[in-house]
Amino acid sequence: MSSLQSRVLVAVIGVPVLVWVVLWAPPFVMTLALMALSAVAADELQNCVSGEKHSRMAIVAAIFSIFTVDTYVRFPEMIGFEFTMMVVVLFGYAIYKAGEVKFQQLMAVLFSSCVVASSFSAFLRMEAAGIHRAYLLLPFILSFACDTFAYFAGRAFGRHKLAPKVSPKKTVEGAIGGLLGNVACGLLFAFVMDRWFGAGIGYGPMAVLALLCGVVAQIGDLSFSLIKREFGIKDYGRLFLEHGGVLDRFDSVLFVAPFVEQMLWLLKF
Repeated sequence: MSSLQSRVLVAVIGVPVLVWVVLWAPPFVMTLALMALSAVAADELQNCVSGEKHSRMAIVAAIFSIFTVDTYVRFPEMIGFEFTMMVVVLFGYAIYKAGEVKFQQLMAVLFSSCVVASSFSAFLRMEAAGIHRAYLLLPFILSFACDTFAYFAGRAFGRHKLAPKVSPKKTVEGAIGGLLGNVACGLLFAFVMDRWFGAGIGYGPMAVLALLCGVVAQIGDLSFSLIKREFGIKDYGRLFLEHGGVLDRFDSVLFVAPFVEQMLWLLKF
């Protein structure tokens, strides 16, 4: 199966499931889905930094990530205390193991449970804030659109490397195509929300938001590519076939989701 065929297959299956979970599924289904994504992402990151598949630290990272999502749902006021206890428990365990647990493994657990899981939880925080569930699609639209348009623009017009030491295939032309595609998709989203739901962000603010999200999405993509290059792996996993794992597919979303959350709060949505 070619890379393009794999992308199409994942999109045909994944997009309807994603839309159903975000728009129509009971809230607990979305929570479980985000817990699962957070746990798999934690396992992938720990596998990356330790070079060991499904290690004890990977299991700890997955459990901590699930706890983070659960805390944002049921006890959001306790999230700071939870993060503090994670640090205490992790370093206590590392001291007990007397050097067997490396610092990079500890940081991978904390990053996945405190940052990755918190980013996925942005969808739950937006819903809890009373934001229309359709807006929860924005982080996906403004991440996947950027990635898709950048991919095709890069294939058609790519000449100048964007960050060759981090991601050799990405080009400046592809990045520009991703930004323009993001703006187009953002404006289309604003039109749909205004036309059928009577609650759209103005076209000007949406164009700016889509453009900024395009920049944030590409930084997110390159950031997780940087980690892969450092540890010498091609993909974090194979859950999504040629798309790789959760951290390969949702790397941009992890940066865009909390950004959109804050921007919608500023715009009073």
